[in-house]
Amino acid sequence: MDTANEADRLQTLLYGAYDSDAVREMERPLLDDGVPLMRMAASAAAHVTMELLDDEDLAVEDARVTLLVGAGDNGGDGLYAGAELAQEGAQVTAIAVGRSLHEEAFAAFVHAGGRVLVLDPAADIPGCTTGFSAGEAGERLQAAVEYAQGSHVILDAMTGIGVTGALRGVAGTIAASLGLVGELPDRPALPNNEPSADLPLVVAIDTPSGVGVNDGSLPGPYIPADVTVTFGAMKPCAMVPPASYACGRLTLVDFGFDFDDSIPAAEMTDGDFVTDSIRLPQLADGKYSRGVVGLVTGSARYPGAAVLSARAAARTNSGMVRYMGPQHAQDMVLSALPEAVIGKGRVQSWVVGSGVPAGDDETADEDMQRETIAALLKHYTLERSDADGSSMELNERVHAMPPIVVDAGALDLLPEHVPAQVVITPHVGELARLLNRIEHTDIDVDGVYAEPLAYARRAHELTGATVLLKGAVTIVVGEDGDGEERVILSGRAPAWLATAGAGDVLAGMLGAMLAQQDDMLADDPALVPEVAAAAAYLHGLAAAAESQSDQRGWHRPRIYGQSHHHHFGTIGHPIVASDIIDGIRTAFMELLQ
Repeated sequence: MDTANEADRLQTLLYGAYDSDAVREMERPLLDDGVPLMRMAASAAAHVTMELLDDEDLAVEDARVTLLVGAGDNGGDGLYAGAELAQEGAQVTAIAVGRSLHEEAFAAFVHAGGRVLVLDPAADIPGCTTGFSAGEAGERLQAAVEYAQGSHVILDAMTGIGVTGALRGVAGTIAASLGLVGELPDRPALPNNEPSADLPLVVAIDTPSGVGVNDGSLPGPYIPADVTVTFGAMKPCAMVPPASYACGRLTLVDFGFDFDDSIPAAEMTDGDFVTDSIRLPQLADGKYSRGVVGLVTGSARYPGAAVLSARAAARTNSGMVRYMGPQHAQDMVLSALPEAVIGKGRVQSWVVGSGVPAGDDETADEDMQRETIAALLKHYTLERSDADGSSMELNERVHAMPPIVVDAGALDLLPEHVPAQVVITPHVGELARLLNRIEHTDIDVDGVYAEPLAYARRAHELTGATVLLKGAVTIVVGEDGDGEERVILSGRAPAWLATAGAGDVLAGMLGAMLAQQDDMLADDPALVPEVAAAAAYLHGLAAAAESQSDQRGWHRPRIYGQSHHHHFGTIGHPIVASDIIDGIRTAFMELLQ
């Protein structure tokens, strides 16, 4: 393989996530050729576990390891890994949560000196006591939980990529006892997802048990991992929140999959991805060709949002900023950004809603910004097809409108059907309110936190808009150019970014980046989600520069077999929204050098 193709494959390996069906399709040719994938996976898991023990100054021969093992191939991976650890001198006890075990792996585990505790009285596992009473089953379960809690390491091999929905039965009880039930891991946002050092440390085999493998949800009890050793390809749960927060540090075992015919379920941005969305100035440029951003942001009650969005747009490589708003906000914008132009005029993108009161705000009825935004958004309303073709002509005019960022107080003014160049930028609470308005449902914030990708997809499906759902890992859902959905993620931001006004800055930055791509977006609306994700990454990178933090919402995996280095990084320090604007210049320099 030549260097360029190898670089492309590495990019795909590290930044693409594939669902269960795609992974099975990619591993099938290797299995048919007799490649010992299970043994390869198990050996990697065992060696990563020994590295983890070494990091904690624990000798493997002194280690007590609990193996939570299910009946399928994932359990086989765990048993072979446990066998290898037992051969190295560790005391390994397998807790069988199902009624059977992978036969060959179980034989290897017992041969290596591993011990087994069966929890299901109906199990059929050679050499193990079964048929015990319900009372004894309860005692065994309690003993298993206590033993695991007293271990140095838990190897979690209960479930694999084929399990959907919440864990039930013995596996669900074990997960609830040792892990969490629907809650996010209660950990500080540290650089590089370093393990907590609190014993027992948890090593997940392929995926943590209980997470939504293909949608990143937390549907019920699950066991958060300190380290996840995943095989062949990244799965969505390793990238998509909140499940990604439960994976800890990622190690990817490369099986040599052929990715050419597989489409990722989700993609993660990196610096190269973002650089492609930055339009460099050209010799023939004037201020109009550099991109003009029109802002209907801020209000009499929240004028600061106008300043933040205007300064951010100006700093993000645009040629001009036009501002429309109340007099006090105008004065503040001109004071902070004398280059701004007040009033209507030619624009290549719009940003509306930042700092504008929502419809349920007591001042909403008196706010002139809402009237302006409502009138503008009417031009983005798509009509259903009719017999005489008049809707087709109208919709052609709608698609010709410049891209628009709809933020904060403008979200409740969004028409029900809009083109893909409309980018909505809600946080979880705003997304819940938007969906409740459109579907007349009763979704709460906790529900969106638990399944953010599902709800972002639903908003895109219902409205047609490109959805940018803000978070530690920002989720962008839009079109791929072939009528299919595309999911792009950005996890570059440090947790310090969660501060008032940061969303106003993002809206201005996104508007500027869309304005620069105006001609290309008209020809290819599929670029909209790419630009949206790039803006989120740049926003996070600017915040990282100003907070001097190495922490981020998502850390790319280490490829197994590469050198094992410790880089703890710096936690950084608090920032405010204005700091992020100051960091945009540094972010550009880092990306373009």
